[in-house]
Amino acid sequence: MPTAIFSIARSGLAVSRSSLELTAQNIANAGNADYSRRLLTQGELVMTGSIGINQADALGGVRPGIIERAESGLVQRQARDAASALAAAQAEFFAMREAESAVEASGVFTGLVEFEAALTRLEGNPLEPALRISALESARQMASNFSVANSTLGNARNLVQGEASAELLDVNELAAQLASINADLVGVREGTAGRAALLDARDKALRGLAQQFAITPTINANGTADVALAGTPPVALVTGATAATASVTFAADGTAAFAVGGTSFVPGGGAMAGRAEALSQFAGLQADLDGLAASVISIANAAQANGVGADGTPGQPLFAGTGAGDISVVLASANGLATAPAGSPAGSRDTGNLAALLGALGASTGPSAGADALLLSLSSRVSALQTRSDGLFVVASSAEAELLRETGVDLDDEAANLVRLQQAFEANSRVIQIAADLFDTILGLR
Repeated sequence: MPTAIFSIARSGLAVSRSSLELTAQNIANAGNADYSRRLLTQGELVMTGSIGINQADALGGVRPGIIERAESGLVQRQARDAASALAAAQAEFFAMREAESAVEASGVFTGLVEFEAALTRLEGNPLEPALRISALESARQMASNFSVANSTLGNARNLVQGEASAELLDVNELAAQLASINADLVGVREGTAGRAALLDARDKALRGLAQQFAITPTINANGTADVALAGTPPVALVTGATAATASVTFAADGTAAFAVGGTSFVPGGGAMAGRAEALSQFAGLQADLDGLAASVISIANAAQANGVGADGTPGQPLFAGTGAGDISVVLASANGLATAPAGSPAGSRDTGNLAALLGALGASTGPSAGADALLLSLSSRVSALQTRSDGLFVVASSAEAELLRETGVDLDDEAANLVRLQQAFEANSRVIQIAADLFDTILGLR
């Protein structure tokens, strides 16, 4: 009997110690979003004895079972999808906010307005040298503003492209890690600590991939995960222990094209989709800027061709270039500003040609109105993206909170487990002490 008591108490101590270690592991990872809580199951240890030809089963203590890992496929998927949608909105929002800042800070609209203002002042006294010089300098400043806008927008575009290239390296690394995890999961034993750690690593890799691309994972019976990138068309990234390579290339206009294993596709979500959309918006914005600059060049040079300068000579081109990146003032002298119509004599105060230039610049379809509409459209886009990002942040936070409730560590529960396990440990220790006292008493009998 005392021997059986020793066996029972010893098994209880062993299971209590293992459960305490698992509880300590849970507490240590309470703040780890990539950790799912563990629980050690227990079972009865049944021993069989025989006397003569009769056999009987007797309880011989407790035996450790398997390590159960808290998980919920549905909640995991919801959290991944919400995070993916948020990443797409935020990536596009941050990129477009940089574009808005680049265009506004460049002062393109202000430069156009000041150029028109300088020409309007010149209209009041077309032969005043100071006013002519001021108008020519305002033209140079406006050209400089276009150049700054072109440069800062290019820098913002390069930043987004650099982020896409860098994050794609991480995507390929995560895909390779997931393929390796799949290979390990095939051979690991069910209910072990090693399997639980591999499943944590699997879910972490899936969350990382979902941040960059919308994914459609397939969780197999053995715990492995096959991953397809959602898009047009969907493409397989990880199949079993094999991972394909994702790549990105950039066209001359800065837009991005993605491929996986040589198959081109358009991402359907995640930060990469947001960056791809932003780069597409950048290309349109660049075209609009170039269009504004080309419009200014065309209108100003046409007006110059239709008039004469202060000395009566035919007007020469005011600007050179084809867009925002290369617009420049080429008129050599302020006296060459063609304020008077063609055929007017030297020293003419007729400002008919200048009035026509101002009318073209200020028309509803002119560059000033175009710049105003461009800034308004860009600001509205950024505001809408911010609103969308804020809404998706609430959804993603809610999904993450639900995931933590399902799979995370509750410190109150773990504290209660510590108390319970401590009591079990003390109780089994007490049983061993009692068994030892019984032995001492029996051996002390004479």
